[in-house]
Amino acid sequence: MVIATTLAMLIAAGCGPEKPPPEVAGRPVVVAAGDIADCAKEDDEATAKLVSGIEGTVLTLGDHAYPDGSAEYFAECYDPSWGQFKARTMPSPGNHEYETAGSSGYFDYFGRAAGDPDKGYYSFDLGAWHLVALNSNCGVGEIRCGPGSPQGRWLKKDLADNDKKACTLAYFHHPLFASGSYRPGIKRVERLWEILFAGGVDVVLNGHDHNYQHFAPRTRRGGRIPSMA
Repeated sequence: MVIATTLAMLIAAGCGPEKPPPEVAGRPVVVAAGDIADCAKEDDEATAKLVSGIEGTVLTLGDHAYPDGSAEYFAECYDPSWGQFKARTMPSPGNHEYETAGSSGYFDYFGRAAGDPDKGYYSFDLGAWHLVALNSNCGVGEIRCGPGSPQGRWLKKDLADNDKKACTLAYFHHPLFASGSYRPGIKRVERLWEILFAGGVDVVLNGHDHNYQHFAPRTRRGGRIPSMA
């Protein structure tokens, strides 16, 4: 298995819940990674070394501790390397977290930062940016992603209420657009993407596909938006 890491540094420069706290202190810089730790691999140690040299908020894109996100694997596989960033991590859950009932290992490990365990989605502000962490495990238990679902209704309201921030970034585990081996299952987040697109979200970060991919701005149906230059 290849552990893929995406690093992104965002400095606000003009662009189109109660848990965790609504404002995160620090410079508007984020470091983002998904599919992070496996006790049988050393990838997490290598990526942790990269992250340790970058100040900013750490966004995790799901699948933190293979194979099932249990408390044991968080303690033995994730915490020894990425645990050093826990105090500045704003997580989102992946599908492997839910291989442990209720994703309890994930919610117990991150605590308040992960939001309500019955939801797994939340938002916060970082400088001039508004960040939205979503739960893309649509159809698992009570998790739903359509516009009429609790998450969909919350997301629409959150984006509509966000009229004071210049930029908006959303992050979650499953991508809609991908060119890797997980393409058959990514349609689950199509409805979330429709809400994000309508809400004018500027940047979306995802994990799951175990490799690095970068897409130019897309329409809600996946077509490329022509350059305005």
